[in-house]
Amino acid sequence: MTVSGETPTPGRDEPIRVLIVDDHELIRRSLALALAAEPDIEVVGEASDGHEAVEMADRLMPDVALMDVRMPRQDGIEATKGIKASVPSTRIIMLTVSDEEEDLFEAIKAGATGYLLKDVQINDVPDAVRGVYEGQSLINPAMAAKLITEFANMSRKEAERPPQLPVPRLTEREMEVLRLVAKGMNNREIAKQLFISENTVKNHVRNILDKLQLHSRMEAVVYAVRERMLEIT
Repeated sequence: MTVSGETPTPGRDEPIRVLIVDDHELIRRSLALALAAEPDIEVVGEASDGHEAVEMADRLMPDVALMDVRMPRQDGIEATKGIKASVPSTRIIMLTVSDEEEDLFEAIKAGATGYLLKDVQINDVPDAVRGVYEGQSLINPAMAAKLITEFANMSRKEAERPPQLPVPRLTEREMEVLRLVAKGMNNREIAKQLFISENTVKNHVRNILDKLQLHSRMEAVVYAVRERMLEIT
């Protein structure tokens, strides 16, 4: 965890811009206070429902949005779709009371990068924000397994559709890394599997996202399955 007063992450001149979305003011305030203590993070806005979140994201262009799943007027799933359509670079972390909620799976399919349970230690939130900003996914193995099954179904349904051309070419090593990402492995596990360092894994993931012009590991897997670069059985 980064303590108050620590210098921002080297190589990043601007703080990570965060939008907080929750219909409970107390939760918004708690999250804002926790993030405000971090010199490399800036809370740029707070929204109380999905409609307001989409409007504010379009105007403020946050790097990360903390998004409640269940809200009045417009829920977190629809808001996630709206934000990813207008500001695709925004990483979205869903805030949920339970990782068993059906809505959560739909939200991740809609473009969310992962989720945090609302009973998480407040001191863990800044590191979660940094993690998704750097391209990590906050998804547990059970959720990853469900997504992989969905990707396999998607691959079968898309089998007759001609691939979109041109499809960016990944190196053999980058494809190895992407296959392991699709299995739900984190950087440490991938490094151990391929006998390389975690930093090398991070570089490969960054190159994959740059070539595919995407913003998260999960988007890269979905794209690779859809374009039949990657087969999941």
